[in-house]
Amino acid sequence: MTADLDHDALQALLDRLSKDAPRCFNEGKVADYIPALGEVDPNHFGIAVCHVDARVQYAGDALTRFSIQSIVKVHALVLAMQRLAPDDIWSRVGREPSGQAFNSMVQLEVERGVPRNPFINAGALLVTDLLVSRIVSTQYTLREHLRRLSGSDDVGFDERVARSEMDHKARNAALAYLMKAYGNLDADVETVLDTYFHGCSVAMNCVEMARSVAFLANRGVNPLDGSRVVSPVETRQLNALLLTCGLYDAAGDFAWRVGLPGKSGVGGGIIAILPGRMSICVWSPRLDGYGNSIAGRHALEGLVEGIGFSPLG
Repeated sequence: MTADLDHDALQALLDRLSKDAPRCFNEGKVADYIPALGEVDPNHFGIAVCHVDARVQYAGDALTRFSIQSIVKVHALVLAMQRLAPDDIWSRVGREPSGQAFNSMVQLEVERGVPRNPFINAGALLVTDLLVSRIVSTQYTLREHLRRLSGSDDVGFDERVARSEMDHKARNAALAYLMKAYGNLDADVETVLDTYFHGCSVAMNCVEMARSVAFLANRGVNPLDGSRVVSPVETRQLNALLLTCGLYDAAGDFAWRVGLPGKSGVGGGIIAILPGRMSICVWSPRLDGYGNSIAGRHALEGLVEGIGFSPLG
């Protein structure tokens, strides 16, 4: 299938992965520490791919929307890269894997308020601070960015999820205030938190999510309308960050098993990029101990095996 990614063969593979997914439904649990996410039916599975020519194929519950959670961190970073000079970003957040839980405070304290990378919670809060300090309506800008890239004009925030996260904000607030104490967070903390939680609350389905990151498979160009999102160099840099940091402290294991740049969220979604060919989104709410979808990871392993190609060889 590697030569031309035959449409029928790929569809048969997606259908098989969807049919096999329930084998994982006896493992893991939903992210019930966010009450609104704890109410999601755990036995969902969807998968979608968006080719670099904008064709989409999907299977399972790929049209059911879910809370994208930390996958939004990719888009927040893209907005920052579009608007800020590189030094304005990378002087305040690192580009190294954390080796710690996504909401850990230990490393942030040791490294004096500088988050290890933009995909852990502290790093995403820092990127949010960069945005709200420069954009009058960051939430509106983010929503319109996602609508344009996904091709869906009704993508938006789930206010119930955003409120649920704000009601249980203590740990993220602690991260933000610690960075504030070290002089590495400029805006009002409550504003940063509200903007961050609204971004995490965005509801999208697998098809919309795959479309929204297809530019990362297409040298920075959105296949839906031909517009440039980021430069080819920035595309490579983003994919490198996704490969090394996108799955939190399980990034190495994900790279070992799947071999694709990826980003997960505790809503059960995972995006993955096959450069030059396609973007992928899988969704299944049951999570492992690292906060990553169990059925989603298994499906991505099966997809790469079925396609017979990985950028890593």
